[in-house]
Amino acid sequence: MSKLGKQDQQELILRIAVPTPLRRLFDYLPPPGIGQAPTPGTRVRIPFGRQKLTGIVLQCRSTTNVPPGKLRRAEALLDNEPILGPVLLRLLEWAANYYQHPLGEVFSAALPQRLRQGHPAGQSVEYWHAAVELGSACDTLARAPKQKALFELIFERKRLSRAQLRESGFSSDLLRQLESRGLVYRQDASEPASAFDPLAIRPCGQLELNAGQERAVVDINAQRDNFRCFLLDGITGSGKTEVYLQAMAVQLALGRQCLVLVPEIGLTPQTVSRFQERFDCRVSMLHSGLSDSERFSAWDSARTGAAAIILGTRSAIFTPMFKPGLIVVDEEHDSSFKQQDGFRYSARDLAVMRAREEDIPVILGSATPSLESLNNARRGRFTHLRLDTRSGSSRPAPMRVLDIANQGLEDGLSETAALAIQKHLELGAQVLVFINRRGYAPVLHCVNCGWVAECDRCIAQFTLHSNPPRLRCHHCGKVSGIPSSCPHCADSKLMTLGAGTQKIEASLSKRFPGFPVLRIDRDSTRSRKRLDSMLMQIQAGKPCLLLGTQMLAKGHHFPDIGLVLVIDADSGLFSADFRAQEQLAQTIVQVAGRAGRAQRAGEVIIQSRHAGHPLLQNLIQLPYRELAATLLGEREAAAMPPFSHLTLLRAEATSMQAGIDFLRQLQRQLPSPPRGTECLGPIPAPMEKRAGRYRSQLLLKASRRSDLQRALQHLLDVSEALKPPSGLRWSVDVDPLDLT
Repeated sequence: MSKLGKQDQQELILRIAVPTPLRRLFDYLPPPGIGQAPTPGTRVRIPFGRQKLTGIVLQCRSTTNVPPGKLRRAEALLDNEPILGPVLLRLLEWAANYYQHPLGEVFSAALPQRLRQGHPAGQSVEYWHAAVELGSACDTLARAPKQKALFELIFERKRLSRAQLRESGFSSDLLRQLESRGLVYRQDASEPASAFDPLAIRPCGQLELNAGQERAVVDINAQRDNFRCFLLDGITGSGKTEVYLQAMAVQLALGRQCLVLVPEIGLTPQTVSRFQERFDCRVSMLHSGLSDSERFSAWDSARTGAAAIILGTRSAIFTPMFKPGLIVVDEEHDSSFKQQDGFRYSARDLAVMRAREEDIPVILGSATPSLESLNNARRGRFTHLRLDTRSGSSRPAPMRVLDIANQGLEDGLSETAALAIQKHLELGAQVLVFINRRGYAPVLHCVNCGWVAECDRCIAQFTLHSNPPRLRCHHCGKVSGIPSSCPHCADSKLMTLGAGTQKIEASLSKRFPGFPVLRIDRDSTRSRKRLDSMLMQIQAGKPCLLLGTQMLAKGHHFPDIGLVLVIDADSGLFSADFRAQEQLAQTIVQVAGRAGRAQRAGEVIIQSRHAGHPLLQNLIQLPYRELAATLLGEREAAAMPPFSHLTLLRAEATSMQAGIDFLRQLQRQLPSPPRGTECLGPIPAPMEKRAGRYRSQLLLKASRRSDLQRALQHLLDVSEALKPPSGLRWSVDVDPLDLT
């Protein structure tokens, strides 16, 4: 901070990012009594209308365009030093400009809830200490092995915070039990504000690398001090995680931190376990399943350097690091890395931009890389590292398409598939049954008149759920009771069409009564303990049936799966979405990769009513890399991403015409489109009504990104003068993934 004279202080103007939909910075006088210019990245409490908000200082100036009588004073400076450093400030400003989102809301999205509410950045943390000697506690806990293991951890580490407790896989109940026995005690202390000691990290269990892994590790470590984006393109089971770990070991030994992004919360516990088995250091987790205090504690441990490894989902890309060394994006192709509402950013793309700003390497890993990343590798923007063989002695499981066009199905299962399941279970293997449709059945209808149960708030059918019994809309969340008769003709003959995970679970339990059926979907895993329990049961290796949605296809290592059965592979074959075939291919390859991962030979069966479709035939005959090259050729011929650039403007209103009219008004504000730029719409969205609101859209497409950005910037500059109808909401989605 620079000291100011009295005159300078009077002229000082703070330019502040305020969490508001208005797309500009706001000028304020500094809080009373400060003698220094606040450093950019510090928080201030400000009056904004009738509210008190927390803003981020971005600039200090001596002039303003605000008339003196309207210039308000900030109320308080909340930080003695910036909570966001120069790199994150530049990244967030870039993101606001690129994704055309209000700067204040972008900065707000990057902070934990406690900091957005104005709480202090420093924290006092509860620590638990051992109250007795180890031998005495072990005698007391002889019949309580979990409590004993937790006490041994506390005794070994000298003290344990609640965040460390969670990261180590122990529950708060165990801690309370130890406390009630007088074996541990609580004490408040400040979180250490110093970086971790690299000499204290003892990597162990390092595996021997094959030739492909060795080349990848050497190439990555050769760039350990500079920015380079590596696309780690490895078939399932090829040992991508081991490459991550050995690249991380080099950075940790240099005292640098590693940020690892994963697409799903469900992957964080197993990833934490891998890291903790390999490195004796603190691993902090950041995801939506944490409480506000837990999330803040993890965020602060990364900022101060107490955490050596930061593991998180999408929003963890904004976590400040004391000494960054490496960023890893696992399953980089996954659509979960794209935020679908509010600030619609791509965490994968921001990871590359952040690594560039930090001047550190970034690894994008996947067995099925996105076409965007493959195209960047083709053009030399990314270094393409290939892992073409599985680690160890395992081999990819052969795939075959089972034509069910003329077969009778029982709850979605053909007799051929049922016999294959029986064979693998009797051989002592596990079986994974994949269907990307939760609930009991997607349709409830009347046999007599054809009535179908539909959500009155969406243009969508209700999904029937059996436990608890109800109708649920998977788009808006509305829940309704199951009618006993048709509300249209009063006939009692109501039947279901199709099958979801609940119906297939009941069918498999009936067909194979001697084997447990473990259903893993969003409904069955709302409890963290329930998911952990099922994953432990799977890892035990006993024969069982795993049934689930895409949660099972992402990154899990299940060494005892002998058969993977994909029940319905047809949903993405004829979609209007130009990305549907890419996403279908990625899903099938990913879920197929769960089979044959250890010594057990595996096989993959794909049920389809369109077995001759070129995509399915290419899937079973060609490596994903060759299939992706074909899809890239089709995209280039159609001038679709990654060979063009899209932005989706969407309006939601109480009537369709109101949204169409507003988007047409926006369209008229666009400058004359440059060559290679076109406007598609405005038209009703493919899903015209959701949650009681009518949806329309305007799609902008350009061959050059810069042309599209200029058009958007002009449009948004003039849009503030437009007055949308009451109740209308509209949004901008740059590089959209969801066009429905």
